[in-house]
Amino acid sequence: MELSAAVEQFVSSVQLERGLGAATAKSYRSDLLNLVDFMAESKLSRLEDLDLERLRDWLWSGSTGGLAKSTLARRTAAVRSFTAWARRSHYIEQDPGLRLKTPKTDQHLPRVLSRGQIEELLSGLGHLADTGDPIAVRNLAIVELLYASALRVAELAALDLSDFDFDRMTVRVTGKGSKQRVVPFGVPARRAIENYLTAARPALTTAGSEAVFLGTRGQRIGTRSIYQVIAELLVELPGSGPNGPHALRHTAATHLLDGGADLRAVQELLGHSSLGTTQIYTHVSAERLKESYRLAHPRA
Repeated sequence: MELSAAVEQFVSSVQLERGLGAATAKSYRSDLLNLVDFMAESKLSRLEDLDLERLRDWLWSGSTGGLAKSTLARRTAAVRSFTAWARRSHYIEQDPGLRLKTPKTDQHLPRVLSRGQIEELLSGLGHLADTGDPIAVRNLAIVELLYASALRVAELAALDLSDFDFDRMTVRVTGKGSKQRVVPFGVPARRAIENYLTAARPALTTAGSEAVFLGTRGQRIGTRSIYQVIAELLVELPGSGPNGPHALRHTAATHLLDGGADLRAVQELLGHSSLGTTQIYTHVSAERLKESYRLAHPRA
């Protein structure tokens, strides 16, 4: 079987079986087609040509080419999933990816704003929203909801009017892999969103749109536009790390753990499939605790 044809069949298969999102499927396809090109350099094009040594050579080539460990780990996961599928489908007799080790990724702690910085940010947005400017009112609602519910930026952009239950103060979110979850938000977020929906959204909307958050042209706001809004707000605040919307998600998760929230409850709120992904925030909380101890304790 041709390796390139097997890749296309695999991507289609896992999309149906696992309900993979378009972005994940695209990532799988891109990584595996890179493997196809690597094999072609040795004039090898058959699925049966794959073996453990060639897979190791492929990853080594990426490593010496300067790829990040996170990229190499993603490629390893993609090819292991691919070869396991090929073995289950009886296209190959043995799984060459079974013994392929995943490179350990470097752990970088995410940027987290202090509670004081969050209060300062929201206070400034509140003053701008008080002017009645529709974009300012919208931006306050966006930041309140991102911080209240720890949403991913794509999840926020995809929200429809029917996703909100203001009586229960919850919102239905479609996350990675088209998985849905219901997450709560607080009174300040409800106040900001309701004010936006009644006082600002009508000035932005085009007839028939179900999107909650709109751009200046009345269409559903895109993730890039949200990123730009948040980046411009955070760039003025002290601290290192990325300035995008994910900083608010990181901040919300860390503040929840600082306040005593259960790790599994935070996992469910964030929509993480693995508890290990959520545990990064325990490291953040620990670092913040150590820093507070160092500054406050007389014998630190």
